[in-house]
Amino acid sequence: MKLSQFKFKLPEELIALEPPYHRDECRLMVIHKKSQKIEMHKTDADGNTLNDADGNPVWLDFRNVLDYFDEGDTFVFNDTKVFPARLYGTKEKTDAKIEVFLLRELNEEMRLWDVLVEPARKIRIGNKLFFDSSGTMVAEVIDNTTSRGRTLRFLYDCPHDEFKRELYALGEAPLPRYIVDKRAAKPEDLDDFQCIFARKEGAVTAPASGLHFSRELLKRMEIRGIEFAYVTVHCALGNFHDIEVEDLTKHKMDSEQMFIDAEACRIVNGAKSAGRHVCAVGTSVVKATETASGTDNQLKEYEGWTNKFIFPPYEFGVADSMIANFYHPMSTLLMSTAAFGGYDLVMQAYDLAVKNGYKFGCYGDAMLILND
Repeated sequence: MKLSQFKFKLPEELIALEPPYHRDECRLMVIHKKSQKIEMHKTDADGNTLNDADGNPVWLDFRNVLDYFDEGDTFVFNDTKVFPARLYGTKEKTDAKIEVFLLRELNEEMRLWDVLVEPARKIRIGNKLFFDSSGTMVAEVIDNTTSRGRTLRFLYDCPHDEFKRELYALGEAPLPRYIVDKRAAKPEDLDDFQCIFARKEGAVTAPASGLHFSRELLKRMEIRGIEFAYVTVHCALGNFHDIEVEDLTKHKMDSEQMFIDAEACRIVNGAKSAGRHVCAVGTSVVKATETASGTDNQLKEYEGWTNKFIFPPYEFGVADSMIANFYHPMSTLLMSTAAFGGYDLVMQAYDLAVKNGYKFGCYGDAMLILND
């Protein structure tokens, strides 16, 4: 497929800059792959649209996800944990303000980090950056890795746990650029931009489809007998990079670290063997399960990296349903969603989403894709 096939007009006002008041209160659109049906409104037992007191159709909300699954079905979540990766420092001598985006720690003992800097043209090897008024958190640039990439060595002499704690205390939630260009990150974003089941630190952006799940909703799912499986994909920034080729087969994804353990395999493969539904929560989960499945469509244990790029047409082997957000035009996230739901149906759903004011982005509304 071609990049231009994923282009559509997204009005600025439809990009969600704030999370919903409650995690599970966003709107939900349900698309059915086989019947080609798209649901936006609640219905009664006879399939008639329900109206509110003013006669307006009642929108489906995320809590209605529960209505489409039963005992024995399995949801697969990404339990990666976001850390406060965006810091602001000043350059020595000039006091120029520099944004430093932490990507990953390269060497714990030497305090080496792979980072992105902005504006990159001002930062050269040998420069020192100061991150607090006391001057105790200082970093030296020791290498250029890409046009914006640098390797920093933090000059902070203390136990590693204390260093990480102090470093993270200076950071803020790594909200996507399309949000921070409109408004500054707030302390509450550290909680809002984190899935409630997050436990394994390493992501620099949240697996956004998991943000919709509240503790109350998970409890209701548990009571219904729905199983939970957890995989880990440390979400990186590659999904936000512009694609620079028209032919999608020529696009190369950045690698992301991922882990799938024996317990996740047992739960997922058990559900498949029993003929139950397996729902992948987000594009990162789909990427992980497709990376780690064999020709028998069984999930395998995995520890390593993946740069899998999924776009239509693609045959999926593990999950038969998927939860996604509404993503930006020409993004790899939209392409993965279209591969799962079918290009024509997903793009039709996106057209309806724009016309009906659905919110896009990590803090936006949700889509459930069913194979029926």
